Amino acid sequence: MEVETVQDPLVIAGRSFRSRLFIGTGKYSSLDLCRDALRASGAEVVTVAVRRVDLSARGAESLLGMLQAEGVHLLPNTAACYTAEDAIRTARLGREAGLTEWVKLEVIGDPKTLFPDTEALVQAARVLVKEGFVVLPYTNDDPIVARKLVDVGCPAVMPLGAPIGSGLGIRNPFNLRILMESVTVPVIVDAGVGTASDAALAMELGAHGVLMNTAIAQAREPVRMARAMGLGVEAGREAFLAGRMAPRLYANASSPLEGAIASAPSALAIE
Repeated sequence: MEVETVQDPLVIAGRSFRSRLFIGTGKYSSLDLCRDALRASGAEVVTVAVRRVDLSARGAESLLGMLQAEGVHLLPNTAACYTAEDAIRTARLGREAGLTEWVKLEVIGDPKTLFPDTEALVQAARVLVKEGFVVLPYTNDDPIVARKLVDVGCPAVMPLGAPIGSGLGIRNPFNLRILMESVTVPVIVDAGVGTASDAALAMELGAHGVLMNTAIAQAREPVRMARAMGLGVEAGREAFLAGRMAPRLYANASSPLEGAIASAPSALAIE
């Protein structure tokens, strides 16, 4: 029997997406490999680092040209910015270069862990929202910070699952669940995913989407991993919507006992 597919789009700032997987474009060994992984993933939103891409190159052999040809939604990011001022300036640069008013806002507080500077993040988000940007902030898994970002006008928040590029998977599912219950906007788990089961877990917790880069780009077979990640996100979302059974400590028979054939008397009971 064919299972009917339920329409379940992700909506951010009034824009609807079929895929809940967002991917990055760094660390691929070639542009062709990046393109093939993008196609295999099914992702519609792709992030690019404004400070690490040639904004003037738009030909077929350039990253921006390839992404434009693929018809994806660009999400410029402010990677490598360590102050609110740098992040604001970088976001403006991307928009002035004709990318988009959407921005994945990153303000890094520590070069070793790449954890966000949440105070500077909120400051930058407030300024950019007032300037008309659609700000998707990379933050930690603190529900209080997430609420502050929503209060200044961010239409989604992007908490980390683990440090950027670590591949450690979801380290604190409890904080993420609390964060998801604390805000009314989509939550996109960003950073730390290592394999498809990590992506599925993020979605089963209630995330609205997952963003990743290194887990795909540095896999032994990036295209196959990209496909796996797309399936993992989809499976996790379906499981979340379906609602898992309540866990039990002891066994519970799968087959009902009503109508079961009675057991024959034991030979030991016959004299």
